[in-house]
Amino acid sequence: MNRAIVRQVWPEAFAQRYRTAGYWRGETFGAWLRERAHAHPDRLAIVGGDTRWTYGEFDALVDRYACGFLDRGIAPGDRVLVQLPNVATFFPVVFGMFRAGILPVFCLPAHRETEMSHFARVAEAVGYVGITRWAGFEYGPMVAAVQANAPALTHVLWDGVDVPEGASLADLAQTPPQTLPERDPSEAAFLQLSGGSTGLSKLIPRTHDDYIYSLRRSVAICELDASTIYLAALPAAHNFTMSSPGTFGTLYAGGRVVLSPSPSPDEAFALIERERVTITAVVPPLALVWLDAVPTSTRDLSSLRVLQIGGAKLIPEVARRVEPTLGCTLQQVFGMAEGLVNYTELDAPEHIKVHTQGRPMSPDDEVRVVDDDGAPAAMGTPGHLLTRGPYTIRAYHNDPAANARSFTDDGFYRTGDIVSRDQQGYLTVLGRATDHINRGGEKVSAEEIEDHLLAHPQVHDAAVVAVPDPFLGERSCAFVIAREPRPTAPQIKAWMRTRGVAAFKVPDQVVFVDAFPATGVGKTSRKDLRAALRAGTTTS
Repeated sequence: MNRAIVRQVWPEAFAQRYRTAGYWRGETFGAWLRERAHAHPDRLAIVGGDTRWTYGEFDALVDRYACGFLDRGIAPGDRVLVQLPNVATFFPVVFGMFRAGILPVFCLPAHRETEMSHFARVAEAVGYVGITRWAGFEYGPMVAAVQANAPALTHVLWDGVDVPEGASLADLAQTPPQTLPERDPSEAAFLQLSGGSTGLSKLIPRTHDDYIYSLRRSVAICELDASTIYLAALPAAHNFTMSSPGTFGTLYAGGRVVLSPSPSPDEAFALIERERVTITAVVPPLALVWLDAVPTSTRDLSSLRVLQIGGAKLIPEVARRVEPTLGCTLQQVFGMAEGLVNYTELDAPEHIKVHTQGRPMSPDDEVRVVDDDGAPAAMGTPGHLLTRGPYTIRAYHNDPAANARSFTDDGFYRTGDIVSRDQQGYLTVLGRATDHINRGGEKVSAEEIEDHLLAHPQVHDAAVVAVPDPFLGERSCAFVIAREPRPTAPQIKAWMRTRGVAAFKVPDQVVFVDAFPATGVGKTSRKDLRAALRAGTTTS
């Protein structure tokens, strides 16, 4: 089988500029981890459940995993779907792949057959690494269905209980280590997932050079060092959790990563107390849950110095509560898996931390805010956010149509965000240019949900819109024109669950209508649908 090679290429003039500026230093994930392990082998690196690995132990495991993958016939350049929850095994798996030149494709535990089959096909993946059972879900039948849709997916390895013989990740830890060639820092290290704002997620190639620069810069801005103890409360494979500065940034700084199996206050607060966590990151809905839980919690959270909030717009009313309630610094983070990351500085004035989503972290982050015609928007005026820079991609993998839509001729990435920018460069996020639902930090494509609804035999037409929600930020509402006999809203939701999609993509609300309001050119007016909901003129 001839598989497309994964590349991410900047024009040579830009690549030379980024090297000269010292952004790209020729580092690789495997090499810098080795350096940390040699410098402080006995320092604690990973804490997850009953597992506590030092840097020396972690690095030795990475060697064994790297050789184990290669011994099983997975070759450098191959892609492997990684769908692990917040378990310690996540780290030797992905760093082992980095060291072997194998590209992990980072998937979330919530993804189901539809998404995983799509990722397998687009990535041309040859393998899957996952857990047999998590949060009540059995992954084996799903993976078998994915393999039927993607025959190249022949290597399957499991963590967890009841692992089929010969398919255990634990066996890799017994592989004798060998010296492996160093990787090229300019080659792709992994494939990350886009937010999926125009359908199923696109695949984002990130190189060693560009991603490690983003880690290094994030570490500096967020003031991480060897004393840092980072709690991964959000999914380990999420870009926010990995790199802003996240688990990878913490390891780069020589600190300690603590994994929480769930983001609930009960589990997360207990770990903050036990491990003396200094920094963690949450999405706005989770921040609300934590803030409401603090007054009745008996846990000692005094070690926490920084709470980062990102992934969705944080409203000022919630932002103001963070520092008085938790006694730590609020840091807003606005970024994307494609690259650009914005931070509010730790010592920023309150009005900056409360009312903005920060400013670009690199001196060479180029930002344009433009109107609908592509002309520069006036300072402080809403506009479309475009960006390019030393860690912002130039192309998606294996998706020419998306590349044509998403990138300008001169290499700027069209983020799809509507923002305003002030004189100091701080950005305020105002929404999305497309009908895209940001449900508690999980990005949901209205188009994708509509496609599933239209496959229902009793659905004539469907339109999905985002609706403001005080807890989630946004929730989804599906307007449905039904055929007789008309299904009920619970029946529509139950049917969506049979489609093999993540639970967060099932519409929160289903409203039946006889017709959709139309714009002057005959398109469905989503604005009028949202207005009808606000006015209470629709019924579920």
